[in-house]
Amino acid sequence: MQRYLVSLLSLLFILAGAVPARAAEPAQTALHLLDYVAVDYAEAVENGRVKNADEYREMREFAAQVQVLIQGLPENAARPKLLSEASALAGHVDAKASPAEVAAQATALRWALIHVYNLQIAPKAAPDLKAGASLYKEYCAACHGAEGHGDGPAGQGLDPAPSNFHDAERMASRSANGLYNTITLGVNGTGMAAYGHLSENVRWALAFYVANFVPNEAARERGAALWTAGKGRDNFPDLKNVATLSANEARERLGDDGVALQAYLRANPQAMVTAKPSPIEFAIATLDKSLEAYRASRRAEAAQLAIQAYLEGFELVESSLRNVDAELMTRTEREMMGYRALLQSGADIQQAEKQAAVVQGLLIEAREKLDNTQLSSATTFVSALVILLREGAEAILVVAAILAFLTRAGRTEARRWVHAGWIAALVLGFVTWVVSSYLVEISGAGREITEGVTALVAAAMLLYVGYWLHSKSHSQAWQKFIADKVSGALSRGTVWTLALISFLAVYREAFETVLFYQALAAQAGPEGHGALFGGLALASVLIIAVAWAILRASVKLPIGLFFSVSGIVLLVLAVVFTGQGIAALQEAGKIGADAVNFIAVPMLGIYPTLQTLGAQAAALILSVFGLWWAMRKGKPVMDDTGEK
Repeated sequence: MQRYLVSLLSLLFILAGAVPARAAEPAQTALHLLDYVAVDYAEAVENGRVKNADEYREMREFAAQVQVLIQGLPENAARPKLLSEASALAGHVDAKASPAEVAAQATALRWALIHVYNLQIAPKAAPDLKAGASLYKEYCAACHGAEGHGDGPAGQGLDPAPSNFHDAERMASRSANGLYNTITLGVNGTGMAAYGHLSENVRWALAFYVANFVPNEAARERGAALWTAGKGRDNFPDLKNVATLSANEARERLGDDGVALQAYLRANPQAMVTAKPSPIEFAIATLDKSLEAYRASRRAEAAQLAIQAYLEGFELVESSLRNVDAELMTRTEREMMGYRALLQSGADIQQAEKQAAVVQGLLIEAREKLDNTQLSSATTFVSALVILLREGAEAILVVAAILAFLTRAGRTEARRWVHAGWIAALVLGFVTWVVSSYLVEISGAGREITEGVTALVAAAMLLYVGYWLHSKSHSQAWQKFIADKVSGALSRGTVWTLALISFLAVYREAFETVLFYQALAAQAGPEGHGALFGGLALASVLIIAVAWAILRASVKLPIGLFFSVSGIVLLVLAVVFTGQGIAALQEAGKIGADAVNFIAVPMLGIYPTLQTLGAQAAALILSVFGLWWAMRKGKPVMDDTGEK
């Protein structure tokens, strides 16, 4: 069972994106090679002729390797097209096509690969350029020179020579992400070693520091003025365009203002942290990008952005908005789901635009509602109270029921494992939040996938345990069970199963709960933090009181009735978890969402979609069948004298 728990934890982190999937490494290597082809091919070929045989041989090798790497990536509907584009690129390299043509093809394939496999291509936190300067002296200056001119003493005689980071033409074709990949993976056949053993933050700090070697003060000053005036910020809502666009790409896509802004933000990435948009602003901007992608027939990207607008934007302020205008919150959530459904069904652009306009109007209304009242102390207090009670209600019922069962079974020494399960879940939930905030990107979709899978696994286990408990509710069954367990010890498997259920019940909500409180703290402002902590403290006290009441009541109940009630409670929770798990996977875009005319009760896992209701109906049928079967097996048998 310990092995299963470790495996499950690994799976959860992979689903959330905290541990890169194995596919990420070959995909990142392919990006690295494509970046080199786009930049260095001009050094190998000119006017249809080879001008550097070694460089040309390397370009051919890199282009061929890209095909092999893409072939080895996980199955994807777009992979055949990627392979076709990679083959065309290799053909153009073989044919000694013009550098401009090859660079354009390599860049287009690079971006297609990023979109298809949703690759992380930007730092999670703003790189520390002061740390980058120290790191450069330690790791790079010996070859590249103290000022980055490629004239370091250790680089003398190397072939090819170390890069000159003051080569304006070449550096205009390099992105910070390209530099990051070079630092991470190195370059075979050159003196450039791989530094993948350094932490991700260290590598990004180095990449950003090196990207700033080219003298560009005029552009940076202009970018600072634009940023201060609030101009062009829509093009730089996060570090993605700062890190992934070369200066040439920034000019092509965003114009001269984009180049100036990027130059300023490369040199001052911390400016983005202070200007981070609110969740509502993020949702509005991301929805615009989604519609733009849909207009350009990039449907998969549009659907992904629509999911991101909800999970990483609107969902984070739902609790706050619910306390200000519950009807508006419900309507916005429903219309955002409707927009996602239209994109997934391939609706015509007019329908998508009409639905997007409805959603944008609701988001603007929600922004005004929240902006007009920096949350009052009372609203902040109630929001903090409700978040924990809502997110923790099912978990405390599961944990309390398990603890009560162990008490009634006379195996109180096994309770420490259950306590270890829920405590580990809280700790891991907090660690997951820290990792996602400061170390590794964990998308909103990854968060929901983790929650959905965890909820469904927990539901399956609760169905079994609920049936098992109810089957002990008849006198002969529970008397035999108690006699067995009091005279011996609970099996190791049983203890680990109960601990795992305790862990799953708590972990599935722990990470997301921290995010909700983080958004609420930003909404309330510093003066509202006292009310926030007050609501959190009261909710904690109430949850502890509920657990204590359940444990006290369980001791007074007749033991047969206790087993029966506990079994039914766990079976009901299994139905609730099933609905919530399916809903989470729908929000992540992994399961369709066909709306039906029905009530929505999120606390009970009831959502008005065919998939959630169907899954809950199946779980309910299984539960009812389990109860009937347990009662049938537990019916007392009369002997010949008429005695039971």
